Amino acid sequence: MRSHKPEPIHLRRIDPTRNMRRFYCLTVQPTLFGGASLIRDWGRIGTRGKTMMVTFDNPADAANALMRIERSKKRRGYRDTITGLE
Repeated sequence: MRSHKPEPIHLRRIDPTRNMRRFYCLTVQPTLFGGASLIRDWGRIGTRGKTMMVTFDNPADAANALMRIERSKKRRGYRDTITGLE
């Protein structure tokens, strides 16, 4: 049985008045043991940034975590890369 893998999410938050240019990327990758890892990359645009990986036993749990974090970031002012450009 194969589950649907969510697409990677690329968000940006740009605020020139606060000298803020940040990115946030979320991806879900399968593990060797049938689970999934949620990989989070974030930092200032133009830098390497930081990375965090959280592993879940169930790929659906990783997808739910991805959606939850995406909603949280959008509430804080992050926008999709395509629509976030001005």
